[in-house]
Amino acid sequence: MANSAQPEIIPNLPEQKGNNRQLASATMASLLGWSFDLYDLFILLYVTPTIGALFFPSSNPTLSLAAVYASFAVTLLMRPLGSAIFGSYADKNGRKKAMTVAIVGVGISTAAFGVLPTVPQIGIFATMIFLLLRLVQGVFVGGVVASTHTIGTESAPPRMRGLMSGLIGGGGAGLGALFASISFTIISALFPGEAFSEWGWRVMFFTGIIGSIAGLFVFRTLDESPLWKELQKAKKEKAHLETIEQKPIKTLFTIYLRVLLVNLMIVIGGGSGYYLTAGFIPTFLDVINGVSPATKSGILIASSIITIISALIVGHLSEMFGRKKTFLGIGLLNIIGLPFFYLLLADATTTSSIYFYTLCVVFLGNAAYAPVLIFLNERFPTSIRSTGTGLSWNIGFAVGGMMPTFVTLASGTVQNIPHTLMIFFIGIYLVYIIGSLIIPETKGNLK
Repeated sequence: MANSAQPEIIPNLPEQKGNNRQLASATMASLLGWSFDLYDLFILLYVTPTIGALFFPSSNPTLSLAAVYASFAVTLLMRPLGSAIFGSYADKNGRKKAMTVAIVGVGISTAAFGVLPTVPQIGIFATMIFLLLRLVQGVFVGGVVASTHTIGTESAPPRMRGLMSGLIGGGGAGLGALFASISFTIISALFPGEAFSEWGWRVMFFTGIIGSIAGLFVFRTLDESPLWKELQKAKKEKAHLETIEQKPIKTLFTIYLRVLLVNLMIVIGGGSGYYLTAGFIPTFLDVINGVSPATKSGILIASSIITIISALIVGHLSEMFGRKKTFLGIGLLNIIGLPFFYLLLADATTTSSIYFYTLCVVFLGNAAYAPVLIFLNERFPTSIRSTGTGLSWNIGFAVGGMMPTFVTLASGTVQNIPHTLMIFFIGIYLVYIIGSLIIPETKGNLK
């Protein structure tokens, strides 16, 4: 089902070459914005056992872990709302303004977790406040996606768009995880043992404000997206464009609803692959492999680097072979490779084998979503691109983000997690492969 089947909303706009300064600024802003956004989310994943004990205490460790992952899913469920709000704002008023407000909001809400009282201090109210703050954070996170996932690719020349997709989507994720890994390594060393459970986790959350401060400095040199500016110019000449641009959400859920639904078959697969590999690995290493904190930190840093490499390679492959073929190839590879390497990781006993199998899992999981960002951009016109891309991405990743919770609950016991993962991966990538067969080739559609 191609976009060409949809009614034309805007005329084909001339290709914008842009200058090197804008390309560099837009790339840096999108990359750092998304990386610090995910850094704030990864903090929770890296301190899951501690947060479980302080905010979701249970006599069953598996239920405590599941509760923490459920709180992570709460944030993801609010991301579509954030995309609807900030995406609509970005489509009407520009990507830069939306990005600035959203990233500052994420940083402040993340730092606020560091001052929360715990269940031992105020009882169940601590859990309620924790979840409420996760809801607020989720709205801002969704807003970041709506802007960072459009301005970078809209500023890039056609030959670089696949690479840009991998750089922002996967590279940003890798950098966010890398920053979180480094922070975890430093802070766990400064607050060893019980000190981490008392103060270390709070310091981890306090570092979230760094992203907001860095973002404000980067955004000072950022210009607006060339394609969005061209749309404003065209809008002055075509009166009907103004009416449509004022209703991006309505346009998405009417004219482009079918496009949105088919997109989700791909995005849910990519999001699930991400959260069940890079997002799930910190807990898997703890509860299945039982690695030491020092070994865990080293593996996570290496995994973050592999995440970036995987996304760049597969993103560029989509520019060489097209989005459709790339999705199909990765889907076929992952439906076999991810269950295979996860089972090997579960049985690994040496540090070198744990490293190797973890890196294989992370490479494959992050490959699945590397071309997703540019694919989504190419599915929508400039007038609704932030809204369409943001909602497609955040709905799909919200479902993907709930997968660790489902896997943990379906496993029953920690020992069953590896085999449950195998079943989930097969089901997820069957849908992903079907979606790859249904979608049209979109390469070259970004106008």
